[in-house]
Amino acid sequence: MKVYTEAVQFKADQKLVDFVDRKLGKIDQYFDKIIEARVTLKLENSGQVRDKIAEARLQVPGEVLFAKASSKTFEASVDTVVQSLKRQIKKYKDKLRKRA
Repeated sequence: MKVYTEAVQFKADQKLVDFVDRKLGKIDQYFDKIIEARVTLKLENSGQVRDKIAEARLQVPGEVLFAKASSKTFEASVDTVVQSLKRQIKKYKDKLRKRA
């Protein structure tokens, strides 16, 4: 699976990009037919605190799985997104099994 990481309104350092790649790479353990993953990292101005938003879009055969999370750090946002995608992959796999 190829992971594409995009940073909006800021320049992501290599350490953050490597973290995203490592976290999303673990999703391959749950489903090996993932075509690609696109991750978008954004900064949101809401009052005095700048929230960090992570969005991930997984391309799987016949469907696109999407998750979005907002937190105080990008690492926490990415962790939440990965947990959500794991749940979605399990549901997707169950749906595939029921069709067969």
